[in-house]
Amino acid sequence: MWIKKQIIEGQHVVLEPLSQAHLGKLINAVKDGEHWKLWFANVPTPDSMEQYVAAAISQMEKGNIAYAVRHKKTNQIVGTTRYYDVDCKNKRALIGYTWYANSVRRTAVNTECKYLLLEQLFEQCEAIAVEFRTHIKNDASRAAIERLGAKQDGILRNHQILNDGSIRDTVVYSIINREWLTVKEQLLTKLCK
Repeated sequence: MWIKKQIIEGQHVVLEPLSQAHLGKLINAVKDGEHWKLWFANVPTPDSMEQYVAAAISQMEKGNIAYAVRHKKTNQIVGTTRYYDVDCKNKRALIGYTWYANSVRRTAVNTECKYLLLEQLFEQCEAIAVEFRTHIKNDASRAAIERLGAKQDGILRNHQILNDGSIRDTVVYSIINREWLTVKEQLLTKLCK
């Protein structure tokens, strides 16, 4: 595999490759905030978490590595994030399927998770680009992606039909390898505050 399935540890979080052992803890985490109720977000419900975890684990065989996010201060699982649509031939991947318990939103958790994932891709895997996608109406996600230093590439109009039948326009962002050192410096500055 191009991306190693391994534990990634930072100062605030530990990214643990997702397993069935995380299921109950993820159900507890997703109940903190009920973000599955946001029509523009793709967050599992407590009842659908078992399917969500099973699907993510099955995708790992294709090199799409999903992680449970453990908050080091509390030792609690507080959400998930993953690499997906991994393209080892072209040395690029998407980062997404990210959601967190309300208790860690607007903390260093997301910044450090993204920093660790980006660092692994650019420095260990020698990626040439990393992509992020979100619903055009998800202003919080768009702002978080932009704060990372990603640049908007464009909008995929009428990109997906969602479960409720609505049509999603998807905003595409990326960070390319020659931008990584600047992005890295900015993220480390944010994490030191």
